[in-house]
Amino acid sequence: MKGNLLGPNVAQYILDHTTKPDPLLEALAKETVAATGDSAGMQITADQGRLLTMITQLVAPDVAVEVGTFTGYSSLCIARGLSGGTLHCFDVSEEWTSIARRYWETAGVADRITLTIGPARDTLAAFHERVDLAFLDADKPNYPAYYELLVDRLRPGGLLMVDNTLWKGRVADPADNEPATVVMREFNDLVAEDPRVTVVVLPVADGLTLVRKN
Repeated sequence: MKGNLLGPNVAQYILDHTTKPDPLLEALAKETVAATGDSAGMQITADQGRLLTMITQLVAPDVAVEVGTFTGYSSLCIARGLSGGTLHCFDVSEEWTSIARRYWETAGVADRITLTIGPARDTLAAFHERVDLAFLDADKPNYPAYYELLVDRLRPGGLLMVDNTLWKGRVADPADNEPATVVMREFNDLVAEDPRVTVVVLPVADGLTLVRKN
């Protein structure tokens, strides 16, 4: 699972006082660990999942988009928050998203989700619907490209949520010049300086940035 920037006691306290995931989400989290090993860290945390559902319920999107589906935890949380809209998922892996498809079916939300397999820079470019809500959690070097494609499609007042933006806190260390850290730091600067949006960075799990289109 993804790391948490808070101390372990505070992180556990938050989990203890957040509505717990149901058995289906717990089963998906366990299967992800068993199936993907070290890659399971790409899965969002339980508190993030609850937050995604709540934000989706608040926004009530007709069109939601997810870039980076993996085994489906975040997409399941978003789909459960929909009240009549559709979630469009973009990912490159048939293998990992096959797990997602099973859980969507079991949860009874498969009819709310469309999945497109292929490089998201291409598939998003071919997607022309106006977007109300988006979640970005994919390969970090392409974050700037995905960001531009998503913001361009967001309606005024639409919301984009971006994961991993604090990168284990390393983005705040000017002495850390590891390539991945630099990528995320530059991305954060790009978003913060974008006059088209209003931005809040939340210290949730590995950092979750909320981007509202003005």
